[in-house]
Amino acid sequence: MGRILAIDYGNKRVGLAVTDPLCMIASPLETIHSQDLVKYVLAYHQREPLRAVVVGMPRTLLNEPTDVTSAVVGLLRRLRRELPEVPVHELDERFTSRMAHATMLAGGLGQKARRDKATVDRISATIILQSFLESPLMREV
Repeated sequence: MGRILAIDYGNKRVGLAVTDPLCMIASPLETIHSQDLVKYVLAYHQREPLRAVVVGMPRTLLNEPTDVTSAVVGLLRRLRRELPEVPVHELDERFTSRMAHATMLAGGLGQKARRDKATVDRISATIILQSFLESPLMREV
């Protein structure tokens, strides 16, 4: 079967989340530098076969592209080229950072921990993955 990997892409950092082998539970994985992303995903796929990849698509509240959108489109193309056997999906990621902050606050994390952008990126990737697991797109995987 394989796991599903979610990506919250940023120009500097990338938050990653992954499912359990049964694709039922989304968990934060780690935060890596954006330059290392494709190499990391390929190596991860060698260790743990991927059933699908989900990439958060950044859009503004007015559904317009952001300054990161073109980089994400390039990433989608490259992942589809490098991993032709793995479906690569995109999912609207609006509000995930805000939801990540709210989740951290509700979880009792202190102010210093909530300021850690790497933690926010991992939690945002987890929210993207959980949204995918609950979406109709999951039936295609």
